[in-house]
Amino acid sequence: MHRIFLPDQPVHEKVVITGEKAGYISLVLRLKTGDTLIIHDNTGKVFSATILSSARKEVVAAVQEQLAAVPESSIRLRLFQGILKGEKMDLVIQKTVELGVNEIVPVVTERSQIRETRKLLRWQKISEEAARQCGRPVIPAVHEVADLSEVLAPLNQSAARGIIFWEAGGEALKPVFERLRTARHIDLLTGPEGGFSADEVGRAHDAGFVSATLGRRVLRAETAAMVAVALCQYELGDLG
Repeated sequence: MHRIFLPDQPVHEKVVITGEKAGYISLVLRLKTGDTLIIHDNTGKVFSATILSSARKEVVAAVQEQLAAVPESSIRLRLFQGILKGEKMDLVIQKTVELGVNEIVPVVTERSQIRETRKLLRWQKISEEAARQCGRPVIPAVHEVADLSEVLAPLNQSAARGIIFWEAGGEALKPVFERLRTARHIDLLTGPEGGFSADEVGRAHDAGFVSATLGRRVLRAETAAMVAVALCQYELGDLG
């Protein structure tokens, strides 16, 4: 079933879809009059609609009924990702959204090879597309790039429960997960190519993070992020 998000407009008895999304429905999905479209409003509500007219610049659909949405995970995961080069960041956003992450914050660290980017809109579109394809009722937010010190400063006052993944050391994950068993909001901090410095790990500890290891093998930065989210969902969320 074809799905689309309409986060910027209310869903009433009849919806008029214009711009890029109209072109996507009519030219890419090739939906025509009488076809069914599933509409998400990005507040968690999902509707079925019948297309009344379909053209490149405008699609009109009649809303039929509200549907039961696929439940979100019982834990809210916020991923602080050390910014990665090229398509690696695209991959992390796509796959962690599929795995159920709720927010992604690209972070500049000491060893980041990229310190600024103009890819935010691209990353937000990747998040929307991944959420659409896997049937999630909301689009996970991808935030502006932030410096690690900016990220840790507010957390220092909130005693956030979080895990920083560090290849140079840290606790085994099982006891860490046991301590977080009742947490409903968890922050995950994963590094860029080259990982975190010892100073950054120390500052993360001061901000309420515990350092943990993903095992003896050294994983690529993009692999580590996906494994971290998957394991957290498996142990504390809805994966398995």
